Amino acid sequence: MGKIRVLGFTGILIMLVLLLAACSGEAKNIAIGPAGSATNTVSKLILSAYGIEEGDYNAYEEGFGDAADGVQDGNIDISIGILGLPAGSISNLQANAGDVKMISLSADAVAHIEANSVYREFIIPKESYDFLEEDVTTVTAYAILMGNTDTISEELGYQLAKVMVENSNEISHAQGAQMTLDNALNGLEDLPIHPGAAKYYQEQGLEFDNPIAELNVSDQPSELVLGTGSSGGTYYPLGGEMATVWNNNIDGINVTNRETSASLENLAAMRDGNMHLGMTVHGPAIDAVNGEGDFNEPITNVAFIGHIYPEIVQIVTREATGIEGFEDLAK
Repeated sequence: MGKIRVLGFTGILIMLVLLLAACSGEAKNIAIGPAGSATNTVSKLILSAYGIEEGDYNAYEEGFGDAADGVQDGNIDISIGILGLPAGSISNLQANAGDVKMISLSADAVAHIEANSVYREFIIPKESYDFLEEDVTTVTAYAILMGNTDTISEELGYQLAKVMVENSNEISHAQGAQMTLDNALNGLEDLPIHPGAAKYYQEQGLEFDNPIAELNVSDQPSELVLGTGSSGGTYYPLGGEMATVWNNNIDGINVTNRETSASLENLAAMRDGNMHLGMTVHGPAIDAVNGEGDFNEPITNVAFIGHIYPEIVQIVTREATGIEGFEDLAK
């Protein structure tokens, strides 16, 4: 039997608003992530894969938490997020709205995304959320930790990498389970690696041939800032737990997590000397060191420290919108 949902008067009104909007033919409201975030970049790439360009939709540049509230209220038709799996914010949205639908990407869209980015096809198993009735096709990348080579010494880089792997069991967030030695180099690709992290991974028997970053640390600070993401996403709460684990296991430092718009802001802040550590999708990190994409010049003072978790693009709407996929929005 199908699921039976009982909606109150307010819920019925929202459903009617969504249905009217779906039938109106007006430009849809799409949350594409904060300006300067990897979510924003990949959202535009996904939309372009369907021939949907700026001006064809109303862009909402919000973090996923605020965007999910907009989806629940009927003010946002589709929200795109880069999140861990399962994402608590999506489960909460379903608990509150009761009719969440996850949008699957077409084979052609995936091929376009793979040809123009580091994202690769990923299948979200239907068991990931109780509202899914079938597997969902999307794309994924990797969340990684980058360090400022002007402020993170070799010894501290070694300790940061070591604790990420060996003390990840102290993290209660679901994505903490992804910080294992087997996963440690996921997302490294063509990035320079911090010499301290390189030393630790080599001691553990891991092999890589990436360039070892040069350090320019004159005075190792004891107060460190970790750039994360929006409070409604995965980076911020996970980064807070990572900071606590480092503080509990590395003498002489205090790491504070900072809410940001995520990848691009974190990389730029490290470039400008305003941040010591930053969580980022590995694609923007590669663009940063190469001076490509959103970066006009190479960022020379950042290096890979470790893998955090797989970043999975998850796209949600509500059944009441009548939207089955991005094909419905394409001209």
